[in-house]
Amino acid sequence: MRLLHTADWHLGRTLEGRSRLEEQQQFLDELVSIAEEEKVDAVIMAGDVFDTVNPPAAAEQMFYDTMARLSDKGKRHVIAIAGNHDHPDRLSASSPLAGNLGITLVGLPGTEMYSYGIKRTQEKLNVCALPYPSESRLREMLSDSGEELQLRNEYDSWVGKYFQMMSGHFSPECVNIAMSHLYVAGSNESDSERPVHIGGAYTVAAETLPEAAQYVALGHLHRPQNVKRAKTAARYSGSPLSYSFSEAGHTKSVTIVDVEPGKAAEIKEIPLTCGKPLVVYQAKGVAEVYRWLEEGLNSSAWVDLSISVQDSIAMEDIQYIRKAHKGIIHIKPIFENSTSQEMTVQKKLPIDELFSKFYERQTGGGIPDEKVMSLFLELISDEEEERSAAE
Repeated sequence: MRLLHTADWHLGRTLEGRSRLEEQQQFLDELVSIAEEEKVDAVIMAGDVFDTVNPPAAAEQMFYDTMARLSDKGKRHVIAIAGNHDHPDRLSASSPLAGNLGITLVGLPGTEMYSYGIKRTQEKLNVCALPYPSESRLREMLSDSGEELQLRNEYDSWVGKYFQMMSGHFSPECVNIAMSHLYVAGSNESDSERPVHIGGAYTVAAETLPEAAQYVALGHLHRPQNVKRAKTAARYSGSPLSYSFSEAGHTKSVTIVDVEPGKAAEIKEIPLTCGKPLVVYQAKGVAEVYRWLEEGLNSSAWVDLSISVQDSIAMEDIQYIRKAHKGIIHIKPIFENSTSQEMTVQKKLPIDELFSKFYERQTGGGIPDEKVMSLFLELISDEEEERSAAE
């Protein structure tokens, strides 16, 4: 049978306030096309459907529409679990209706093994589905010591026992897979995941993933990658779009898994073409930026722009650049002559002049007005009074 593994859609997420809904819809359309072209028997969505527990209505509508299209009126099985960004009850609220279309929505960790008959191959698929297992969602305290190392060990132990227990329901005559939304130690993360416990207590070892599963479909990390040291084939499919500039240049993809009972899974990565690229561009002066704009380079990208300058960037230049390229997110000056000697001289300046220079550099040429300056001096005065009282 052929499975399609995807995760971390983060529908409704923005980029510094810029909507990504159009790009997310492009991905969902491409995903449906891939499922049809690759003749996929089932779709595995490993968590973080939405970016917040209270997503915008447009994002929810996109999700439900896509689930219906993927299922093709029940001809294709679809199973999705809640990630750490999803509200588990909200995600699974439509289960009574979704089930009639062959769609399974799992919000909270449970002990049910989900089984599906695959008509095309006359095989049976068993899915061990573990949504994001935080202590609050498990409704149990794993450790009362408050120490991160002990909680990590207890968490890893809980996940290991869960997979061991669920593996007892696997059958050698079936295709057996597991799916979860977890952080596996040693994997490569990026700035855009924003999980609460990444690299912390909610971490499991690669060896903890169930060996009895022929494939483990993971969500949580946005870079597509296989899990090293796992005892079976395990993979993060990654996010469909780059959600932070730390992912600039990353190729996004979904994963196709071909597997049959008793045999190792074969994995194929399908690159995605949807969405705007994220570009980190450092220009040597404002004149280079103007040439870059005239040439139309990266015109359809989201851009993190840094400009090497000797002085602040004029407000007229900033306004022109932003008007000429709507995709520029940041404009950051990089001062070439900020030597330690210059800083030493500046330390001798009055505090209000130091603040004015700092404000100008941080804002790219702005000048603090009287209200801002008064507030700053008031805060400095309060700090000095507190320090004197403490002494």
